[in-house]
Amino acid sequence: MLKVSRSGYYKWKSADVSERAKRKEKLTKRIIWHYYDSDETYGSPRIHKELLKEGWTVAERTVGLIMREQGLRSCMARKFRVTTTDSNHDQPIAPNVLEQDFKATKPNEKWVADITYIPCCQGKLYLASILDLYTKEIVGWKLSGRMTTDLVMEALDQAYDSKKPGKGLIHHSDRGSQYASKEYREQLESYQMKPSMSRKGNCYDNACIEAFHSILKRECIYSKPKFKTKQEAQEKLFQYIEFFYNRKRSNSTIGYMSPVRFEKLYYQSVA
Repeated sequence: MLKVSRSGYYKWKSADVSERAKRKEKLTKRIIWHYYDSDETYGSPRIHKELLKEGWTVAERTVGLIMREQGLRSCMARKFRVTTTDSNHDQPIAPNVLEQDFKATKPNEKWVADITYIPCCQGKLYLASILDLYTKEIVGWKLSGRMTTDLVMEALDQAYDSKKPGKGLIHHSDRGSQYASKEYREQLESYQMKPSMSRKGNCYDNACIEAFHSILKRECIYSKPKFKTKQEAQEKLFQYIEFFYNRKRSNSTIGYMSPVRFEKLYYQSVA
């Protein structure tokens, strides 16, 4: 009926199977590359987005199936929490100016800050981080063995020196004694920043920076061997935050771009 010989049909069919097999082989290699290039942190949604950027036409489900075939699995969250907020103090509390409005219209409009615990064989460590709500970039951070005012002050100074924000930036944090201290409040005033603090016991008021710390622990800490020394922790966190998270890791809330790339595009658009 099709005027094709039996041998010709089977030759076409085998060639079609061969082409599909070759395509899957190439696709599998790219999936494996993206998986290990992300230090085994990317799951099928992010790898799918990276493949689309490269020009592949493929479904996210197909990526997930191939990852399962190859035994590739993104790191999973682990339930573990150390309390780092000491709100039992008599320092002044700033009003909740942010009010869970996590949307920003430009870089250096709203920053959120928090402290989290970092496990280490050599002793306790605490990480103070500041995140820009527009770009999702970690604009300042500091690691220390003590949860003091100096810890958060150094993270703030680093962020200010790096970005030089204009007057009126909203700086939001929890009610911790470090952020409520006289020294920190005076530094915010000198930088012409508007302080904002979460309501007591409400973690949702600072959800964005809490989410970053959760991602950091899932991808950089709990999925890896425990840091043996404080120096190793400093080096690994520097590499993760500065080179991977800020400059390379795709973020779903900003179109699967890295924070640095997203900020660059903003300034190009307003130039």
